[in-house]
Amino acid sequence: MTAILGLGTAQFGGDYGISNTRGRVGEDEVRSILQLAADCKVLALDAAWYDGDVERIVGRNWPFPSPFKPQIRTLPLDKGLDWVESRLRRSVEHMGLARAHAALVDRAEDLTGEQGDALWARLEKLKSEGLISKIGISATHADQPLLLARRFKPDLMQVPASILDQRLVRSGEIRAIADLGVEVQIREVFLQGLLFLPREALPANLSAIGPHLSRVRRIMAECGADPLHAALSYALNIDGAASAIVGVTSAAELRAIIAASERPTPRIPWESLALNDEVALDPKQWFADLGERAQRRLVRVA
Repeated sequence: MTAILGLGTAQFGGDYGISNTRGRVGEDEVRSILQLAADCKVLALDAAWYDGDVERIVGRNWPFPSPFKPQIRTLPLDKGLDWVESRLRRSVEHMGLARAHAALVDRAEDLTGEQGDALWARLEKLKSEGLISKIGISATHADQPLLLARRFKPDLMQVPASILDQRLVRSGEIRAIADLGVEVQIREVFLQGLLFLPREALPANLSAIGPHLSRVRRIMAECGADPLHAALSYALNIDGAASAIVGVTSAAELRAIIAASERPTPRIPWESLALNDEVALDPKQWFADLGERAQRRLVRVA
Protein backbone atom coordinates (compact mmCIF):
# COMPACT_ATOMS: atom_id res chain seq x y z
CA MET A 1 0.00 0.00 0.00
CA THR A 2 1.30 3.46 -0.88
CA ALA A 3 2.14 5.71 2.06
CA ILE A 4 0.45 9.08 2.50
CA LEU A 5 2.02 12.52 2.79
CA GLY A 6 2.53 14.44 6.02
CA LEU A 7 3.80 17.99 6.53
CA GLY A 8 6.94 19.06 8.36
CA THR A 9 6.95 22.58 9.82
CA ALA A 10 10.64 23.32 10.48
CA GLN A 11 10.73 25.99 7.76
CA PHE A 12 7.91 27.88 9.49
CA GLY A 13 10.19 28.66 12.41
CA GLY A 14 13.63 29.01 10.82
CA ASP A 15 15.77 28.77 7.69
CA TYR A 16 16.60 25.08 8.00
CA GLY A 17 17.88 22.86 5.22
CA ILE A 18 21.02 22.84 3.13
CA SER A 19 19.14 23.82 -0.06
CA ASN A 20 16.82 26.41 1.51
CA THR A 21 17.37 29.75 -0.22
CA ARG A 22 14.10 31.37 0.88
CA GLY A 23 14.73 31.57 4.61
CA ARG A 24 11.96 31.47 7.19
CA VAL A 25 8.46 31.22 5.75
CA GLY A 26 6.24 34.26 6.37
CA GLU A 27 2.94 33.76 8.16
CA ASP A 28 0.80 34.66 5.13
CA GLU A 29 2.54 31.87 3.23
CA VAL A 30 2.20 29.52 6.22
CA ARG A 31 -1.54 30.16 6.14
CA SER A 32 -1.68 29.31 2.42
CA ILE A 33 0.38 26.16 2.94
CA LEU A 34 -1.81 24.94 5.78
CA GLN A 35 -5.02 25.66 3.87
CA LEU A 36 -3.76 23.73 0.85
CA ALA A 37 -2.62 20.86 3.08
CA ALA A 38 -6.04 20.74 4.72
CA ASP A 39 -7.81 20.82 1.34
CA CYS A 40 -5.62 17.99 0.02
CA LYS A 41 -5.86 15.87 3.21
CA VAL A 42 -2.19 16.21 4.11
CA LEU A 43 -3.05 16.12 7.78
CA ALA A 44 -0.11 14.69 9.74
CA LEU A 45 1.76 17.77 10.97
CA ASP A 46 5.17 17.43 12.58
CA ALA A 47 6.19 20.27 14.92
CA ALA A 48 9.08 20.68 17.33
CA TRP A 49 9.71 23.11 20.18
CA TYR A 50 13.20 23.96 18.86
CA ASP A 51 11.95 25.15 15.46
CA GLY A 52 11.55 28.77 16.52
CA ASP A 53 7.99 29.62 17.53
CA VAL A 54 6.49 27.10 15.13
CA GLU A 55 3.86 25.72 17.53
CA ARG A 56 2.28 29.14 18.00
CA ILE A 57 2.68 29.92 14.30
CA VAL A 58 0.72 26.89 13.15
CA GLY A 59 -1.82 27.38 15.94
CA ARG A 60 -2.78 30.84 14.74
CA ASN A 61 -2.63 30.10 11.02
CA TRP A 62 -4.30 26.77 10.40
CA PRO A 63 -7.99 26.50 9.42
CA PHE A 64 -10.47 26.43 12.29
CA PRO A 65 -11.46 23.94 13.47
CA SER A 66 -8.10 22.36 12.78
CA PRO A 67 -8.28 19.13 10.72
CA PHE A 68 -4.62 18.34 11.41
CA LYS A 69 -3.04 15.58 13.46
CA PRO A 70 -0.18 17.47 15.13
CA GLN A 71 2.88 15.72 16.50
CA ILE A 72 4.99 17.33 19.22
CA ARG A 73 8.39 16.41 20.64
CA THR A 74 10.04 15.98 24.01
CA LEU A 75 12.73 18.19 25.48
CA PRO A 76 16.11 16.60 26.28
CA LEU A 77 15.74 14.45 29.37
CA ASP A 78 18.59 16.21 31.16
CA LYS A 79 16.09 18.93 32.11
CA GLY A 80 14.13 16.41 34.19
CA LEU A 81 10.86 14.53 33.73
CA ASP A 82 8.68 17.27 35.19
CA TRP A 83 10.11 19.81 32.76
CA VAL A 84 9.58 17.40 29.84
CA GLU A 85 5.93 16.99 30.81
CA SER A 86 5.46 20.71 31.38
CA ARG A 87 6.89 21.53 27.94
CA LEU A 88 4.65 18.99 26.21
CA ARG A 89 1.63 20.55 27.87
CA ARG A 90 2.75 23.99 26.73
CA SER A 91 3.27 22.70 23.19
CA VAL A 92 -0.37 21.64 23.10
CA GLU A 93 -1.49 24.97 24.56
CA HIS A 94 0.61 26.94 22.07
CA MET A 95 -1.29 25.31 19.23
CA GLY A 96 -4.63 26.14 20.83
CA LEU A 97 -5.60 22.52 21.28
CA ALA A 98 -6.91 20.29 24.04
CA ARG A 99 -4.70 17.40 22.94
CA ALA A 100 -2.05 16.42 20.38
CA HIS A 101 -2.23 13.47 18.05
CA ALA A 102 1.20 12.21 19.14
CA ALA A 103 4.24 13.00 21.24
CA LEU A 104 7.59 11.77 19.95
CA VAL A 105 10.69 11.18 22.03
CA ASP A 106 13.04 13.48 20.15
CA ARG A 107 16.31 11.89 21.25
CA ALA A 108 16.31 8.11 21.25
CA GLU A 109 19.31 8.09 23.58
CA ASP A 110 17.03 9.42 26.31
CA LEU A 111 15.22 6.07 26.22
CA THR A 112 18.35 3.97 26.52
CA GLY A 113 19.71 5.85 29.54
CA GLU A 114 18.95 5.39 33.23
CA GLN A 115 15.66 7.32 33.06
CA GLY A 116 14.43 5.79 29.83
CA ASP A 117 11.74 3.65 31.41
CA ALA A 118 10.62 6.53 33.61
CA LEU A 119 10.33 8.80 30.58
CA TRP A 120 8.22 6.24 28.76
CA ALA A 121 6.01 5.77 31.82
CA ARG A 122 5.48 9.55 32.00
CA LEU A 123 4.39 9.60 28.35
CA GLU A 124 2.02 6.72 28.96
CA LYS A 125 0.51 8.72 31.82
CA LEU A 126 -0.07 11.69 29.53
CA LYS A 127 -1.66 9.36 27.00
CA SER A 128 -4.00 7.91 29.63
CA GLU A 129 -4.95 11.45 30.66
CA GLY A 130 -5.86 12.29 27.07
CA LEU A 131 -3.20 14.95 26.42
CA ILE A 132 -1.80 12.84 23.58
CA SER A 133 -3.32 10.05 21.55
CA LYS A 134 -0.13 8.24 20.53
CA ILE A 135 3.42 7.84 21.82
CA GLY A 136 6.25 7.72 19.32
CA ILE A 137 10.01 7.75 18.87
CA SER A 138 12.08 9.78 16.42
CA ALA A 139 15.10 7.61 15.66
CA THR A 140 18.14 7.59 13.39
CA HIS A 141 19.83 4.61 11.78
CA ALA A 142 22.45 4.65 14.53
CA ASP A 143 19.74 4.41 17.22
CA GLN A 144 18.85 0.86 16.10
CA PRO A 145 15.14 1.64 15.72
CA LEU A 146 14.01 -1.98 15.47
CA LEU A 147 15.45 -2.75 18.92
CA LEU A 148 13.76 0.36 20.31
CA ALA A 149 10.45 -0.68 18.77
CA ARG A 150 10.70 -4.15 20.26
CA ARG A 151 11.52 -2.80 23.71
CA PHE A 152 9.04 0.07 24.01
CA LYS A 153 6.30 -0.95 21.56
CA PRO A 154 5.53 2.64 20.44
CA ASP A 155 2.42 3.56 18.52
CA LEU A 156 4.53 5.51 16.05
CA MET A 157 8.14 5.56 14.92
CA GLN A 158 9.75 8.16 12.66
CA VAL A 159 12.92 7.17 10.81
CA PRO A 160 15.01 8.58 7.93
CA ALA A 161 14.95 6.96 4.51
CA SER A 162 15.42 8.23 0.99
CA ILE A 163 16.78 7.40 -2.42
CA LEU A 164 20.21 8.27 -1.06
CA ASP A 165 19.80 6.70 2.39
CA GLN A 166 18.40 3.21 1.90
CA ARG A 167 19.99 1.56 4.95
CA LEU A 168 16.82 0.85 6.94
CA VAL A 169 15.07 -0.36 3.79
CA ARG A 170 17.86 -2.70 2.74
CA SER A 171 18.16 -4.16 6.25
CA GLY A 172 14.42 -4.85 6.37
CA GLU A 173 14.08 -2.87 9.62
CA ILE A 174 11.24 -0.65 8.40
CA ARG A 175 9.18 -3.66 7.39
CA ALA A 176 10.02 -5.44 10.64
CA ILE A 177 8.98 -2.40 12.72
CA ALA A 178 5.68 -2.21 10.86
CA ASP A 179 5.13 -5.93 11.47
CA LEU A 180 5.21 -5.15 15.22
CA GLY A 181 2.08 -3.05 14.73
CA VAL A 182 3.98 0.25 14.79
CA GLU A 183 3.00 3.08 12.44
CA VAL A 184 6.18 4.01 10.54
CA GLN A 185 6.77 7.55 9.29
CA ILE A 186 9.55 8.33 6.85
CA ARG A 187 11.46 11.60 7.19
CA GLU A 188 14.46 13.08 5.34
CA VAL A 189 12.76 12.11 2.07
CA PHE A 190 14.97 14.60 0.23
CA LEU A 191 17.91 14.21 2.66
CA GLN A 192 17.74 17.87 3.71
CA GLY A 193 17.53 18.92 0.05
CA LEU A 194 20.90 17.34 -0.79
CA LEU A 195 19.30 15.69 -3.81
CA PHE A 196 18.54 19.09 -5.35
CA LEU A 197 21.79 20.87 -4.53
CA PRO A 198 24.11 21.76 -7.46
CA ARG A 199 27.45 20.00 -7.27
CA GLU A 200 29.34 23.27 -6.95
CA ALA A 201 27.23 24.26 -3.91
CA LEU A 202 28.17 21.21 -1.82
CA PRO A 203 29.96 21.86 1.50
CA ALA A 204 33.64 21.01 1.40
CA ASN A 205 33.28 17.77 3.33
CA LEU A 206 30.60 16.55 0.91
CA SER A 207 32.53 17.25 -2.29
CA ALA A 208 33.46 13.57 -2.59
CA ILE A 209 29.84 12.61 -3.28
CA GLY A 210 29.50 15.08 -6.17
CA PRO A 211 30.09 12.42 -8.86
CA HIS A 212 27.51 10.12 -7.27
CA LEU A 213 24.87 12.85 -7.15
CA SER A 214 25.52 13.62 -10.83
CA ARG A 215 25.15 9.93 -11.64
CA VAL A 216 21.89 9.73 -9.65
CA ARG A 217 20.41 12.65 -11.58
CA ARG A 218 21.52 11.11 -14.88
CA ILE A 219 19.88 7.77 -14.08
CA MET A 220 16.66 9.54 -13.08
CA ALA A 221 16.61 11.50 -16.33
CA GLU A 222 17.25 8.36 -18.39
CA CYS A 223 14.25 6.76 -16.64
CA GLY A 224 12.02 9.75 -17.40
CA ALA A 225 11.84 11.08 -13.83
CA ASP A 226 12.92 14.32 -12.17
CA PRO A 227 14.46 14.27 -8.65
CA LEU A 228 11.25 15.38 -6.92
CA HIS A 229 9.10 12.72 -8.56
CA ALA A 230 11.70 9.99 -8.04
CA ALA A 231 12.36 10.84 -4.39
CA LEU A 232 8.67 10.90 -3.52
CA SER A 233 7.96 7.70 -5.43
CA TYR A 234 10.69 5.90 -3.54
CA ALA A 235 9.61 7.14 -0.10
CA LEU A 236 5.89 6.57 -0.61
CA ASN A 237 6.45 2.99 -1.74
CA ILE A 238 8.79 1.81 1.01
CA ASP A 239 7.53 -1.51 2.29
CA GLY A 240 6.04 -0.95 5.74
CA ALA A 241 5.86 2.86 5.59
CA ALA A 242 2.54 4.48 6.53
CA SER A 243 3.45 8.09 5.72
CA ALA A 244 6.26 10.33 4.50
CA ILE A 245 6.89 13.74 6.08
CA VAL A 246 7.93 16.53 3.70
CA GLY A 247 8.89 20.14 4.41
CA VAL A 248 8.07 23.09 2.14
CA THR A 249 8.69 26.83 1.99
CA SER A 250 5.66 27.75 -0.12
CA ALA A 251 2.21 26.59 -1.15
CA ALA A 252 3.58 26.22 -4.69
CA GLU A 253 6.17 23.73 -3.43
CA LEU A 254 3.50 21.74 -1.61
CA ARG A 255 1.32 21.78 -4.71
CA ALA A 256 4.23 20.43 -6.77
CA ILE A 257 4.90 17.71 -4.21
CA ILE A 258 1.27 16.62 -4.14
CA ALA A 259 1.16 16.54 -7.94
CA ALA A 260 4.40 14.54 -8.12
CA SER A 261 3.12 12.07 -5.52
CA GLU A 262 0.12 11.31 -7.71
CA ARG A 263 2.16 10.44 -10.81
CA PRO A 264 2.87 6.79 -11.67
CA THR A 265 5.96 5.32 -10.02
CA PRO A 266 8.90 5.40 -12.46
CA ARG A 267 10.89 2.28 -13.26
CA ILE A 268 14.27 3.08 -11.72
CA PRO A 269 17.03 0.76 -10.44
CA TRP A 270 16.59 2.17 -6.93
CA GLU A 271 19.43 0.32 -5.25
CA SER A 272 21.96 1.84 -7.64
CA LEU A 273 21.12 5.32 -6.29
CA ALA A 274 22.01 4.64 -2.66
CA LEU A 275 24.90 6.47 -0.98
CA ASN A 276 27.40 4.65 1.20
CA ASP A 277 29.15 7.74 2.57
CA GLU A 278 28.71 7.97 6.35
CA VAL A 279 29.28 11.74 6.47
CA ALA A 280 26.78 12.43 3.69
CA LEU A 281 24.14 10.27 5.36
CA ASP A 282 24.46 12.13 8.69
CA PRO A 283 23.40 15.79 8.38
CA LYS A 284 24.96 16.51 11.78
CA GLN A 285 28.37 15.98 10.20
CA TRP A 286 27.87 18.19 7.14
CA PHE A 287 29.05 21.31 8.94
CA ALA A 288 31.16 19.66 11.61
CA ASP A 289 33.43 22.71 11.81
CA LEU A 290 30.52 24.94 12.86
CA GLY A 291 29.07 25.25 16.33
CA GLU A 292 25.91 23.36 17.26
CA ARG A 293 23.75 26.47 17.08
CA ALA A 294 24.95 27.31 13.57
CA GLN A 295 24.40 23.73 12.48
CA ARG A 296 20.77 23.88 13.57
CA ARG A 297 20.20 26.95 11.40
CA LEU A 298 21.52 25.13 8.34
CA VAL A 299 20.37 21.60 8.97
CA ARG A 300 17.15 20.47 10.61
CA VAL A 301 18.31 17.79 13.06
CA ALA A 302 15.39 15.55 13.90
